[in-house]
Amino acid sequence: MAKINAENIHNVVLMGHGGSGKTMLGESMLYAAKHTSRIGKIEDGTTISDYEPEEQKRQTSVQTTILPTIWKNHKINLIDTPGYADFRGEVISGLRVAESAVIVISAAAGIETGTIQMWNLASSHNIPRSIYVSKMDRENVDFESLLTSIKSTFGRQCIPLQVPINGDVFSGSVNLLESVGNSKVDQDEAELMREELIELVAETDDGLATKYLEGENLTDEELLSGLKNGIKTGEIIPVFMGSTQVEPSAQEFMDSIISFFPSPLDETGITAVKAGTDDAIEISHDSNSLSALIFKTSADPFVGKLSHIKIYSGTLKSDSSIWNANAKESERIGQVYTMRGQTQENSDEISVGDIGTLTKLSSALTGHTLTTKDANIELKGIEFPNPVYNMSMKPKTQADLDKMTSSIARICEEDPSLKMVREENTLEMLLCGLGDTHLDVALEKMKRKFGVEILLDTPKVPYKETISGNAKVEYRHKKQSGGHGQFGHVWLEMEPLSRGGGFDFQEKIYGGSVPKEYIPSVQKGVIKAMDDGVIAGYPVVDVKATLVDGSFHPVDSSGICFEIAGGHAFSKGLKEAKPVLLEPVMKAAITVNDEDTGEIMGDLNGKRGKILGMNPEGNGTTIIEAEVPQSEMLKYATDLRSITQGRGSYTLEFDHYEEVPNHMLDRVVKVKESDE
Repeated sequence: MAKINAENIHNVVLMGHGGSGKTMLGESMLYAAKHTSRIGKIEDGTTISDYEPEEQKRQTSVQTTILPTIWKNHKINLIDTPGYADFRGEVISGLRVAESAVIVISAAAGIETGTIQMWNLASSHNIPRSIYVSKMDRENVDFESLLTSIKSTFGRQCIPLQVPINGDVFSGSVNLLESVGNSKVDQDEAELMREELIELVAETDDGLATKYLEGENLTDEELLSGLKNGIKTGEIIPVFMGSTQVEPSAQEFMDSIISFFPSPLDETGITAVKAGTDDAIEISHDSNSLSALIFKTSADPFVGKLSHIKIYSGTLKSDSSIWNANAKESERIGQVYTMRGQTQENSDEISVGDIGTLTKLSSALTGHTLTTKDANIELKGIEFPNPVYNMSMKPKTQADLDKMTSSIARICEEDPSLKMVREENTLEMLLCGLGDTHLDVALEKMKRKFGVEILLDTPKVPYKETISGNAKVEYRHKKQSGGHGQFGHVWLEMEPLSRGGGFDFQEKIYGGSVPKEYIPSVQKGVIKAMDDGVIAGYPVVDVKATLVDGSFHPVDSSGICFEIAGGHAFSKGLKEAKPVLLEPVMKAAITVNDEDTGEIMGDLNGKRGKILGMNPEGNGTTIIEAEVPQSEMLKYATDLRSITQGRGSYTLEFDHYEEVPNHMLDRVVKVKESDE
């Protein structure tokens, strides 16, 4: 692939609700640019973007794919992302390296929850946005009504650059930047839309605004220049339209991309830090010093690790050396590639602003900076969403056990929104992600790529125990069996600590009733006993134990005797100090359509949830904040999808522990007994 200068490169991320038409838009653009001989079909598994078996099976994207498209001496790096909420980590990686985002909306389905979620995600990245209305050829499409909905939801800055040609079936559009004296469209409607466009462009510049208000016409050059600047600043959100069945749609869209969308040279404020410091450094596109970010990693069982990068300054050439500033390691680069779907094309170099792929970097991870050892800078990494859905896992066979950890680590490298953790209280290995489909896809990939089969199960809830009252208890450990006996005698006072207080051990021994050398043994025994509560055997927390008295035998006493006495005294005290069971409570933020809020709140109340607030987003969605016991949220990804038909999303994080209601105690105890 011939080198193209940065001013003629456009890195464009395609976003939208699942099934809105992102992948097919990419297909039609590749076909229009003659990179393919036909437009693939999702149902046939023949698209360039969705090449993984997991995608073809589900007929939906589950990973970000790069689709470089050469059009009129420009390079458009399309970044096709999943629309399903479980894979929004993939969307974030694509957003990180794009200069503009295209929100794809199906003309048949209209604005959906995923549309709004992706809009907000792009907005949070402060990236210029545009809208592409796909599937215009579907029956009963009302573009005018959809446009009204778009403006109502996203603002009046959403302005069409095209108007559909009259007719019952979509056959193309007329460009509003050109003369609208065309019998194929409604003249009055087209003139009104063009005037709105001119007014919006004029508002982006004081000089143009003055000229417009004084009744002067903007020149074509002023209109086009103002439009380009307005898109870059976010003051104008252009709305495009098309269909894979109407070939000019893709050509017209690519013409607009190369004419109006920002290039890498339009990115400003790109900063890095000197590795190991907080000293900010501004990155210049003109610098010859290499700075590149790994925004995605792919695990290939045959090729090895693929690291997908964007160059922010300098040039990365084949057969060269680079410095990984995060890993603090030098690595040798072999061949560099350009990827189109899964197809690799050799490149001599990747230049500033462009996207490329490296293979077999041993220490490189997503978010790492590749640079030179002299420069040694770190670009801002990528913030992936925290997991909200956890399942315990175990290998299917002993052979799977041997490869399980390394295989999961490689899958987590590929998708940083997946995590493998060991739950410190239940000692289970957990696979954590953004939903059940997210984990299912990860398991399928592990089996296909590495031959490892993993079984998932509902994780155990890490309950804990504590006390709600005070107690003073005595325990005497005495054993005589010939020769030296065993003797240790202690008095403990026990009291509850505030929630989160942990454990506090004190001693108030006067007169040497318990020699000082035995006091650490008492504490050791107490700490061991804390592992096994008296209600259901869960760990004990938030307790203060004070050693206040006791006695010893000059011959028969020893450290182990006082350790035993301390442990038994503590367990005895737990029973007498009104023990209670604690459960973890999570803080949830649930984003749903306004019409679903009532049912969601009813469901949360049924889960013993406490509603903290409702925050309308002003675009047809509401965020419901609540505190809910973890035991009620183990399958919430499935519950939410059922209630909202897949239109909701949520975040979940641990907040605090609180007492389990009495009517729930028997159920928890029975579950613990069955586990044992």
